[in-house]
Amino acid sequence: MALDELRKNGMMAHLLDALEAGQDIGHYGRLVFAMVARHFLDEEELVETLIQDPACGEEEARALVEQVQGRDYSPPRREKILEFQSRQDFPICPNGDDPDACNVYKDLQFPESVYAHIGEYREQKSHAHHSEEGDAAGAP
Repeated sequence: MALDELRKNGMMAHLLDALEAGQDIGHYGRLVFAMVARHFLDEEELVETLIQDPACGEEEARALVEQVQGRDYSPPRREKILEFQSRQDFPICPNGDDPDACNVYKDLQFPESVYAHIGEYREQKSHAHHSEEGDAAGAP
């Protein structure tokens, strides 16, 4: 059921298909998958899915899941996914030219806490930016 939910997003379906086929989706592919899928799969199911990648053993998968959960990473925006993709060979976002492609927020419904976390981050960033502008305006 949770995997079906993830498949509503084309990029996540692409990553799941590649994992199920035993392909190496690259470090950043695994990172993006974990950042999104952790909101849909329990930890064991997430680890089991990640280790279908021949370049990812169980220890590495568990470490990645712990890192993503421990740092409470939000699912990445499309721009971040494309940046990650530029650092590896495997195409995380198969239709990168399509501006709607790889936008997980468009197709998936995350827990409310994800949206709250993003809102807090943007608010902090805005305050920091305004503070910098105020400092610059007051500078001689």
